[in-house]
Amino acid sequence: MFHQFVLWLSTTVSQWGYPGIVVLMAIESSFFPFPSEIVIPPAAYLAATGSMKLSLVMLSGTVGSVLGAICNYLLAMYLGRPFLEKYGKYLLVSNASLVKSDAFFGRYGHVSTFIGRLLPGIRQYISIPAGLARMNFPLFCAATGFGAGLWVVVLACAGYWFGKNEELMLNNLRRGSFLLATIAAILAVAYWWTKRRRNGISANRPSQ
Repeated sequence: MFHQFVLWLSTTVSQWGYPGIVVLMAIESSFFPFPSEIVIPPAAYLAATGSMKLSLVMLSGTVGSVLGAICNYLLAMYLGRPFLEKYGKYLLVSNASLVKSDAFFGRYGHVSTFIGRLLPGIRQYISIPAGLARMNFPLFCAATGFGAGLWVVVLACAGYWFGKNEELMLNNLRRGSFLLATIAAILAVAYWWTKRRRNGISANRPSQ
């Protein structure tokens, strides 16, 4: 499957160039998610053969991810929760995904737009509660870009170094995904502890 996709991507890139990666990753990051593992690693493998530049593959993947996230953000902001709860299934957004991402955003606040991009099952949908909450847009773009960029780097490195061996590449992707999930967990705990400590200090501060 991987090698067949490489051939398809080679044709796509020859016709679309790097914008093709941007479009594919934007689709992957929006309401129509499919595995980003079938976009960035093959492109990175092409970079290893000299057909593309790895830095531009990473940049294109990150830009596409941010654009797809912005699409989710704007749709959620303008359509609102009642619309998504009623018609979200037609946009491939299940109520379970909406509840899960909403709970994650509610627990970790704005930092969740960064942390969520590192977690499978969350990364495509975390932009929805951010849009519903009308999160500061520049902050949203920065947090999303940073989180998405880290994931794209992991995908690109796996494809660049191990693209000739699909099994080896997938094994290293699992390790990279586990590492990012661990980082996300540490950041979430640190955020929770800091927030709890600040709330405790505020509660114990004597009133004037």
